[in-house]
Amino acid sequence: MTTPILYSLRQCPYAMRSRLGILHAQQTVVLRDIDMKNKPEEMLSISPKGTVPVLQLSDGKVIDESLDVMIWALTQSDPNNLLYSHDKQKLPQMLELIHRSDNEFVDALQKYRAASRYHDSNKEECRERCCEWLMKIEHALTQHAYIMGEKVSLVDYAILPFIRQFSRVDKKWYAQAPLPYLRAWLVKHYNDPTFSKAMFTYPKWHKDADDIIFGDF
Repeated sequence: MTTPILYSLRQCPYAMRSRLGILHAQQTVVLRDIDMKNKPEEMLSISPKGTVPVLQLSDGKVIDESLDVMIWALTQSDPNNLLYSHDKQKLPQMLELIHRSDNEFVDALQKYRAASRYHDSNKEECRERCCEWLMKIEHALTQHAYIMGEKVSLVDYAILPFIRQFSRVDKKWYAQAPLPYLRAWLVKHYNDPTFSKAMFTYPKWHKDADDIIFGDF
């Protein structure tokens, strides 16, 4: 049996969430950090859409959606109970919240980032759309330590990379924004050694490169 291969990109939020899922599931993969301007044929041959993450399992099966990578990893092993297996109603709720985030919040975030980059006059309007969604997360965090409860869950790690992006668009504004619980939640994740491990910088992969083993080792 060969080790699964993960095609990734350090700063891509979708790839980031997949790496976090793999680490928390204590799985091991061969990590291939790619150059998006020179996408490897090995990746394109198994996932023609050309986006990361792409996970090729040892049996040849390919998973090329980030949330599916997280679910695959955590169904192999979930030592921290990120799927809240003690309550069967929680996983559907988590998946619904993540899908809403991926559609509503991420869409608003992309517009906010573009408005900031190009100094568009609608920057504040775009930011307000983001905040409308984030206030729901802020409210949840006033009730308990993490989004779903007192214990960390799949949701926290699935939306973490995007909230990180939001926080970096206008750092001065974010530092004083009416989101104190969200800021504390984000800092808590930054201080987690697993986050640092997920964000470690590896050399860009090429076909003659040595394997980089990533995960539970």
